Amino acid sequence: MTKNTDTFRLFRIILRLWKNFRDRFADSLNVDEDRKAAIYIDLSKSATLRDITYWLQIFFSAGIATLGLVLNSPAVIIGAMLISPLMGPILSGGLALATGDLILAVRSFVNLLLSSFGAIIFAMILVAFLPFKEGNQEILSRTSPNTLDLGIALFSGAIGSLAVCKEVKGVVTSIPGVAIAVALMPPLCVVGYGMGLAVSLNFSDGWRFASGGGLLYLTNLVAITFMAMVVFILLRIDSPGVRKRVREWRATDSESIAWQNAIAKIPSLEQAREIRSMSLRLLMILLPLLLIFIPLTQSYYKLKNEIQVKQAENQIQQTAKAVWNEGFSKQENGEARILDEIRVATKDEKLEIYLRIFDNEPYTQEERNQFLTELSKRLDRREDSVALQLIEIPTSARDDLTVKAESTPVPLSISELQTQFLQRVQNALTGVSLPAPAKTLDFVINYSSGINNAGVIIFYASEREIDNDAKELLRGNIRQRLNLPNASISFERVSTEKRAFSFINNTAELSPEASQELAEAMEVLRAHPQLKAVFELNSKVNGTLLAERQKAVAAYFKEIGAIPENRLSFVKSDQQSNNGKTDFYRIALGE
Repeated sequence: MTKNTDTFRLFRIILRLWKNFRDRFADSLNVDEDRKAAIYIDLSKSATLRDITYWLQIFFSAGIATLGLVLNSPAVIIGAMLISPLMGPILSGGLALATGDLILAVRSFVNLLLSSFGAIIFAMILVAFLPFKEGNQEILSRTSPNTLDLGIALFSGAIGSLAVCKEVKGVVTSIPGVAIAVALMPPLCVVGYGMGLAVSLNFSDGWRFASGGGLLYLTNLVAITFMAMVVFILLRIDSPGVRKRVREWRATDSESIAWQNAIAKIPSLEQAREIRSMSLRLLMILLPLLLIFIPLTQSYYKLKNEIQVKQAENQIQQTAKAVWNEGFSKQENGEARILDEIRVATKDEKLEIYLRIFDNEPYTQEERNQFLTELSKRLDRREDSVALQLIEIPTSARDDLTVKAESTPVPLSISELQTQFLQRVQNALTGVSLPAPAKTLDFVINYSSGINNAGVIIFYASEREIDNDAKELLRGNIRQRLNLPNASISFERVSTEKRAFSFINNTAELSPEASQELAEAMEVLRAHPQLKAVFELNSKVNGTLLAERQKAVAAYFKEIGAIPENRLSFVKSDQQSNNGKTDFYRIALGE
């Protein structure tokens, strides 16, 4: 008997503390009975199906978000976030769960269901008719949600609910719209993008985008609704006085009357109106939250592993670069060998190091073996567990101008396959013509994912980018010639547009901006020996200064970049750019 009495007293103490906390929470937000009633009625009105402005906002924000995703434009996507109208029905859903209001729950559910399908279908139609449908960073970032996204959604739901409850005087309350729209409209449009891609181009990729975006959308929707429910429970928004005023409002609201009559015709729903169990309502929101948590946790650990692998690869890259700089970056004649790229991959417990270098004196077998030995020692690995993939791109000072791909000490069969693949790529590109005015320069092969998934980077010179449709046709043509449907084909443009640069006043000294500009041109010439730089110098300066400027440019390229003067061309010009500059240069194909 005494034990039961003590338990009862403890329960009363906990209940009293809970009530005191709820009262103080509401008081801190200045939410009195009148404000609670106003919140309840306003959120009930927001779950309407009859407001044409609401539906226009749904379609407009979905259209802006979809086009922003396709264009990979964060600014456009943010614009769609700011006008998203989904805040109302989501918060009203949380309010319905907090109060056990079946009529409001049905209205919110139907509104969200129709709004979601409307936005998805509209996005799908837009994407289906677009001529380009390549995935980009903004789309891909919303197809792999994890528990971090769940945390963001929980915070968004909390701040959105609090901002709605707290009465702000003289300020437009945009916080809820921002907090919720950030988390909902873009992933919803990714679902539409994936469905549009599935029906018009590629079903498997489309389904992957749609399912990933759908999971993120459901994650945010459920999490935000849950936090809204918690906030409204803390506010004790369903007090008897508030319920009375809500009933009075519903008695005069035509849409509420219509929903009440519809629910009355369904016996099971009519009986559910009497269920006031808080535990049942919590279960209704916690169950989907827990179900979603499972794939989110899997994605989180996958992301964690990827980050750990990336960190390990970065450490290996830094070690490889350090080994290179300490003893392998100089030729016998003292000139530098330029390390252009380092990539790392692990395959079948074997570490593969990819190096791309520019040089005019080929590496010997002994040098490659020494580099591999020193690198293995630094990494504390067996030498036979490290493979070196060396791509040499010769500069103009070398007699043999063929790109060479060396692989050591990988097994002979792999080396033979790589040599064969190099020849296949050369043969395939021989018969491929780029759309004018683009001209093919050279290519680089990435074997990090294996021969069957090798990547080919094609460099081309042009005044403008090749459009996406033409690139897709070229990729298909090259893959067909290679007989490798999974090969990654990418294009990198070397701009041949005319650019202005300047000298300091009436001297032959390059301005700091010009030095930086010409340094970029120098790197292009070093990477592509078949190119030259054409300089158009101001013909209005006196002959002596003109000759000095020509010598200064030639000396700059020779001393800094080891670019010989025969790859530089100088002509006179009387043009003037919009900003007043009178000297120009452009990259062109050599004779």
